[in-house]
Amino acid sequence: MSPDSPFVFSLASLRAIFNRWKYLLGLAAALAAVVSVVVALSLPNIYSSTAVFLPTSPQSADPDRLVEGSKLEIGSRPEDLDRVVTIGQSLPLAEQMVRRFNLYEHYHVGPPGTDRAENNALSEFNSNFSIVHNERDAIELTFRDRDKKLAAAVANALVAAIDSVNQQLTYENRRQVLELYRQRSARIGANYEAVRRQLLAARRRYGVYGLEQQGRYLAKEIIETQRALNLAEGGGGGNAAALRRALRGLTQADMGNPINLENITLGADSVNLLNGRLTDLQTRLVASQAAFEQAETSLRTRVSSLYLVQKAYPATRKSGPFRVLLVLGAVVGTLAVSLVLVLLLELLRRRPGLGVRQRVSG
Repeated sequence: MSPDSPFVFSLASLRAIFNRWKYLLGLAAALAAVVSVVVALSLPNIYSSTAVFLPTSPQSADPDRLVEGSKLEIGSRPEDLDRVVTIGQSLPLAEQMVRRFNLYEHYHVGPPGTDRAENNALSEFNSNFSIVHNERDAIELTFRDRDKKLAAAVANALVAAIDSVNQQLTYENRRQVLELYRQRSARIGANYEAVRRQLLAARRRYGVYGLEQQGRYLAKEIIETQRALNLAEGGGGGNAAALRRALRGLTQADMGNPINLENITLGADSVNLLNGRLTDLQTRLVASQAAFEQAETSLRTRVSSLYLVQKAYPATRKSGPFRVLLVLGAVVGTLAVSLVLVLLLELLRRRPGLGVRQRVSG
């Protein structure tokens, strides 16, 4: 096949081309293999540590409900899974981990405080971190690093931080509820004390301390005094004037008798009303104080919002890089690119117009 003949793709022409360029193609493949081996051997081993956990609903993990007897539900609702994944991918959480483990120095991005160092550290952190919702409705959190112990420590710290943030979603609300319980208990206590003082004043004013007992006493004394007065006025003996004064003392308030029918009649309704009000406030005060103490206890109690299935442990084998695949990929890629370039060169050499221009110029 002459250089001026049209280029036609065929098995024979391709074989001829390969034979012509085989040494250069072999040299390119050998160089690619050597360079890729050197690069692959220079790459550090990467280790992955994975923690698996299930989120719980904030309502089911609320200590108030647990104290009341509700069970901890380990259901994985879509909104719970999305919430946990969103927390895990948040920027404040990444910044917290970078500062906590001093990843600025570990990633060699320079001292903290500059935008460049912050961005490079966060970029490297996010490239080594992943949190996904797997097909079994669990959350898989993975962190990769060349230090296997650091990878496990960061993964476990991320789980703890996600749990803390997830608890904070209900923590502020429970603090507000606790303050409402405290104010309600204080208000009922103040009302109880005011009604108690009113009741004591009413008892002193009307002389009503035990309405049932005093009623029986007055009824008995009035009946006996009236009977004695009737007998005295009928000539049966006795001082009628004294009995009249005694009867007025039992029935009228102006006679100075502390226990008399007039005061008891006037104060019975007030004392009964205040006594009923005091009993109601006492019941409400006891219930309010119990609710406040329960809310205060639940606020100080931290119930985990995550059910940890698998803690992250230091890896026993590397997760990358795959050096053999890197070398094979580099060699195959180099050969493929070299073959394309060879075919393009042969195509340009055998273009008909190129030969005509060469003869005209000659």
